[in-house]
Amino acid sequence: MRPPVSVPTLSRRAKVVIGAIAVLLVLFTAIGTLTNVYVDYLWFDETGFTEVFWTELQTRALLFAVAGVATGGLTALAIYLAYRFRPTFRPMSLEQQNLERYRQSIEPRRILVLTSVAVVLGLFAGFTAQGSWETWLQFRNSTDFGRTDPQFGLDVSFFVFDYPFYRLLLSFGFAIVILALIGSLLTHYVFGGLRLQTPGQKLTGAAMVQLSVLLGLFVALKAVAYWLDRYALVYSDRGGLFTGASYTDVNALLPAKTILVFAAAVCAIAFFANIVVRNFRLPAAALVLLLISSLVIGVAYPAIVQQFIVRPSADQREADYIARAIESTREAYDLTDVEYVQYAQQETGEQVDPAAALAELRNDTETIPNARLLDPNVLSDTFTARQQIRNVYGFPEKLDIDRYTVDGETQDYVVAVRELNSQGLSENQDTWINRHTVYTHGNGFVAAPANEVVAGQEGGEPRFTTRDLPTRGNIEVSDDGARIYYGELMRDYSVVGAPEGSEPREFDLPEGSDGEGQINNTYDGRGGVEIGSFFRQLTFAIFYRERNFLLSSAVNDASKVLYVRDPLDRVEKAAPFLTVDGDPYPAVIDGRVTWILDGYTTSGSYPYSEQMELGEAAADALTGTGTTALPNETFNYIRNSVKATVDAYDGTVTLYEWDTGDPVLQTYMKAFPGLVEPREDMSADLVSHVRYPEDLFKVQRDILTRYHVSDPGDFYSGNDRWAVPADPTQDTQEPQPPYYILAQRPGDPEASFQLTSALNAFRRENLSSFVSASSAPDTYGQIQVLTLPGNTPFRGPQQVQQSFITNNQVRPDLTLFNSAESRAVFGNLLTLPIGDNGLLYVEPLYVEGTGENSFPLLQKVLVNYGDRVGYANTLAEALDQVFGAGAGEAAVDNEDAPAPTDQPDAPATPTLPPPADGGTGTPSTPEMQQAVEAINNALAALQTAQRNGDFAGQGQALEDLQEAVTAYQTAQAQAAQATTPGG
Repeated sequence: MRPPVSVPTLSRRAKVVIGAIAVLLVLFTAIGTLTNVYVDYLWFDETGFTEVFWTELQTRALLFAVAGVATGGLTALAIYLAYRFRPTFRPMSLEQQNLERYRQSIEPRRILVLTSVAVVLGLFAGFTAQGSWETWLQFRNSTDFGRTDPQFGLDVSFFVFDYPFYRLLLSFGFAIVILALIGSLLTHYVFGGLRLQTPGQKLTGAAMVQLSVLLGLFVALKAVAYWLDRYALVYSDRGGLFTGASYTDVNALLPAKTILVFAAAVCAIAFFANIVVRNFRLPAAALVLLLISSLVIGVAYPAIVQQFIVRPSADQREADYIARAIESTREAYDLTDVEYVQYAQQETGEQVDPAAALAELRNDTETIPNARLLDPNVLSDTFTARQQIRNVYGFPEKLDIDRYTVDGETQDYVVAVRELNSQGLSENQDTWINRHTVYTHGNGFVAAPANEVVAGQEGGEPRFTTRDLPTRGNIEVSDDGARIYYGELMRDYSVVGAPEGSEPREFDLPEGSDGEGQINNTYDGRGGVEIGSFFRQLTFAIFYRERNFLLSSAVNDASKVLYVRDPLDRVEKAAPFLTVDGDPYPAVIDGRVTWILDGYTTSGSYPYSEQMELGEAAADALTGTGTTALPNETFNYIRNSVKATVDAYDGTVTLYEWDTGDPVLQTYMKAFPGLVEPREDMSADLVSHVRYPEDLFKVQRDILTRYHVSDPGDFYSGNDRWAVPADPTQDTQEPQPPYYILAQRPGDPEASFQLTSALNAFRRENLSSFVSASSAPDTYGQIQVLTLPGNTPFRGPQQVQQSFITNNQVRPDLTLFNSAESRAVFGNLLTLPIGDNGLLYVEPLYVEGTGENSFPLLQKVLVNYGDRVGYANTLAEALDQVFGAGAGEAAVDNEDAPAPTDQPDAPATPTLPPPADGGTGTPSTPEMQQAVEAINNALAALQTAQRNGDFAGQGQALEDLQEAVTAYQTAQAQAAQATTPGG
């Protein structure tokens, strides 16, 4: 035999150095981890959500401990038993001689090796399991949906809450058995219980018993897996066009899975019987039978049924299962109460009657006057240029749309808050003191009516009705309410607060109202974590790796640190089970700027519902441009269950239960009692500013493109499928964003704030429908779909945009605007329903200089109706080009429009005085009679032009009518003066 090879050993000093380094690494890691946890706790304590912190921490710790102990402990137990029952004597063979060196190395360290294996596997399993803390909380606090699955007769809650937890348990069961089996095999092999190359018996009795038990457990778990696979059929995609159990799944695969359950159970019994029989032939035969059965009845038979029974007549075979998918998908995406309106339907199938459209336009007092000309996605630079005030302030890349009622009139506004933008600090300003203790907050609320611009030299700018510093205008904001300590641009922490009587150091206003110099302020809100103690200061010095927490005089006994300042981050942290809409928006509630956010509860386990990727479904051409993309996780159930608010001054987070019938939210409310406030606690002022959320609407409109069809046969054929159009104003194929508008929906008595989107025919640019979701408090969430006749090619957004770009008037201006000094910027292409007759497209056109600090200004307005294009400086003038002279002014300025008569397509007829003996005392004069005749002739000409669709003739008739009415009124006044005594 060869002499043993000596292994070099480390010196004592080297061991000490290595040990010290290891201890320091562990110490630094532990300090960093504990610091992060402690800072997290301080944030939860400041916001009043410690229950969330402890519940999540305890749940994670519980799962970590259970999974870690079970995995590491049971695996170690299996290895220990394999070692404990190792053979005392092993036959001499080359194989055993080669293994002897490993046995000699392991024997003295077997406890260390076994403990290390258990700890490593336990840590790995624990870290994996703790990430499923929400699955455990849902299982433990599950709430019934009150809706039964059509196949198994179980409440939907079983699939949403219970089934995922059973699958989690099963996966850990398989992992433990496999690890135990591998550990046992290796141990038996090393210590002679398993002899692969030695002649004679390959397994000792103890090894055979242990391996039989472990294999039996594995196959028994497989039987459980087959049983759970039966319920997994509700998520099947075998049908291709729909989700859920198909004809083949129900009639072939479901019976096969049931048979395999019993086959696996018999196979497991055969392995357990081997404890006594101790012959692997019987369990091996059972295992082969199970494999063959799974291939024949679990794979081949369903494939045969699908190929030869279903595929030849799939539309009929799958009809019942498609109906299930349609119903469940609509329920899962909250689309069960959609109102479908047959819009602009003509018995003759011809294009919309232009005369009727003109009448609708002239009688419209809600939609056209509120047509939005300011695009919040374009105007950030304009707001910055006109309302930034100082370089330390800034506006988000995307502004917001909201509505306010001022002097009894409800109007939509482009709104924004003047936030602190630390990225705008100059080189001289950008010090730790300035960045974190002086420039601590933004200031002010800015609003401009969405349908107005400034005329004159500054033409094309928004007309700011709430503006400047301090904030002034028609929307009242208190001084504290206007200070913005929490906002979308605030990524840095700030140290605020000062001892009583000390000089304020926080920059607040550039100058006072009386012309005095810079005004400073000291934060006195309840937001922020107190850091007056040395321990707290040391904690944040470690957390931020910033020694100024310990050295700077700006950090004192009264100091607080503000962090996690983005409203979206605050809500996600306070309610980690929510997915938050990517577009928070500011509103003035009771004089305070308040961020409003929408929280979604989602699930990926709703039976028969189509699964989607959340991030993809909620994306559009502007996602990531001032908005936050949603996580790209698989889901098939969503509810706007929570409305959340974040006070811009003190950071207070409040969650309100908005969807009171959502079982997922009710489940989490059991897990986190007191976290979500009742809906009734929302103030009327807050409710008046809630909006239907954009990300949810984008998901729903995507679902509606397929699931608006109720007939299974039509769904299968796909001949009435819709599609979300690409954004025609962007150089991209990403979907067009939905738009908030204040408009009157068909059938509604007045205008309402709503979120809207046009939908095209599938793989066509023709318009098929128009979807709107109401944000009005009384009708919130009501979705209306205007379906257009399929035999009429209504233009879609892309076609309308092409008609704009190629127009003879527009094309030369675009060439002029797109020069070395400027560029044209198309705003949002809005689709507006006009009465019951058709859809009007309105698009603003901005021009922006190419120089530094340039900003876009509204220069033109484009209008499309049918095949006619209007292009002018104002909306009224553009409407005149489409509908005839006078139509635009009457539609836009509806207060001056003549009142409608019994004949809707005619202008109001003036009420002429009766003859002198009728009691007026004013005789009829030849001039008056001549004016009446001119009025009647103009009305007749207007009716003829309307019947013929002659827009130019209508415009001329309206002008003649106005002249005749003026002539009559003049003649009447002269006659009255002549009959007055002394006249």
